Amino acid sequence: MDKQIVDQFIKNAIAEDLGDGDHTSLSTIPADAQGKAKLLIKEPGIIAGVALALEIFNQVDASLTVEVLINDGAEVKYGDIALTVSGSTHSILLAERLVLNCMQRMSGIATTTHRIVKLLEPYTTKILDTRKTTPGLRYLEKWAVRIGGGVNHRIGLYDMILIKDNHVDYAGGIASAIQSANSYLKEKGKELQIEIEVRNLEELNEVLEQKGVDRIMLDNFNFTDLKKAVQLIDHRFLTEASGGITEQNVTEYAACGVDFISMGALTHSVKSLDMSLKAF
Repeated sequence: MDKQIVDQFIKNAIAEDLGDGDHTSLSTIPADAQGKAKLLIKEPGIIAGVALALEIFNQVDASLTVEVLINDGAEVKYGDIALTVSGSTHSILLAERLVLNCMQRMSGIATTTHRIVKLLEPYTTKILDTRKTTPGLRYLEKWAVRIGGGVNHRIGLYDMILIKDNHVDYAGGIASAIQSANSYLKEKGKELQIEIEVRNLEELNEVLEQKGVDRIMLDNFNFTDLKKAVQLIDHRFLTEASGGITEQNVTEYAACGVDFISMGALTHSVKSLDMSLKAF
């Protein structure tokens, strides 16, 4: 966990929610009231965000006492209690929605990722996330992918060179884009991996003539061309399939022999896992 990122996220999220005060709690509950609550799981899945919840409770009120009963990455079922929290009732209510919003979202991502990882067990292919994340929540969403057993692709624009179709078109072609990327890294003294996206076998052959890359993304290839592409590459570069890949067809892509499969669906359209925080 990158505590600096997490702390800033929590600070911003609390400020967004609190404004000039929780007037419902202030008007209905004595300021010194004490209480307890349990985080109740309401459907089966993989839990994620427990470690984050601890940070949220701590930042809201360091005097809150949290007992973790189920850790990140564990399978949960309806009726399970993930944690309990006790202390200031006002503090528990302030933390409640942020804890639930984060844990439900992260658990949904971890659950979806875990299902796909299980499907890929017969293969050597690894599942990757993408940058198709919720603005401001990327760190948490990619954290959830890891909890679910997936692998993070690049975190942002800064930690890898990924030459996509638009870059190729704007750069004047594949050869120009690859050569420019390598020259840039040398000039700046940076050590970043270079990946390039290809849209067909013709573009793949152009890349193979150029070399100078670490990974080749095979975008929207049909299964016949994907198998042929993997054969042509012949382990000289890492291979990644992308484009239109779903939970229903992911094993067909893995069977083509690619090293990685990237799926935006891991983060952009998952269903959150249902849970609630209940007083007891």
